[in-house]
Amino acid sequence: MRQIIFDTETTGLDPAQGHRIVEIGCVEIVNRTVTGRNLHLYLNPDRDSDPEALAVHGLTTEFLADKPRFGEVARQFITFIEGAELIAHNAGFDVKFFNAELQKAGLKSLDSYCDSVVDSLAHARTLYPGKRNSLDALCDRYGISNAHRTLHGALLDSQLLAEVWLAMTRGQDALLIDVDDAQGAGGAQVELSRFDASVLPVIAARDEELAEHDAYLAALDKSVGGACLWRTLDAAETAQPQPA
Repeated sequence: MRQIIFDTETTGLDPAQGHRIVEIGCVEIVNRTVTGRNLHLYLNPDRDSDPEALAVHGLTTEFLADKPRFGEVARQFITFIEGAELIAHNAGFDVKFFNAELQKAGLKSLDSYCDSVVDSLAHARTLYPGKRNSLDALCDRYGISNAHRTLHGALLDSQLLAEVWLAMTRGQDALLIDVDDAQGAGGAQVELSRFDASVLPVIAARDEELAEHDAYLAALDKSVGGACLWRTLDAAETAQPQPA
């Protein structure tokens, strides 16, 4: 699976008010591995940044004056992201800017070139409702160093978000082997060693834990007016004849 973590810096908050993209950062992930392939572009927006935006990214009009305009690098951007799943923090913001820039360049909307767009902020809010879910907050939560992030930068933020995304989506699926991972170069089948469960330690429940468990089952029995399913299955297993 190919994913592109992406971010933008802009001259302001709304492309409908004439604001433009000034920086694009993209980081490639293939099969949950950061590949090292990045796309990083500075753009001449043909206008000044709002003071608030400039305070965030620090990209001055003078610095951007000799940089290409979006239309000159649009195909380069499309080639890099084409067919991938795109992931951005507060993705709606970046998507509306890309759609405005693509329209100005006479091209189709962003979703025409990618597989899908995922909002990592929305995903974080489902995992941590009511908590701070900014990129800085998530870096702190997952122990990812962002000490070098004094100003926002599209590539730096994409690199941080790539680490956050992999940490945030690391669950039981991370224990599964993707079909593509079972093949080597050229499609050659790779032999996978069988997992030896005997190496796992067996940790027995303590007496107080067993007592708490029994009390919990008793409460379940009371709520259903009889033996709960757990006790029924346990009784059935106990009643089975044991091998001699």
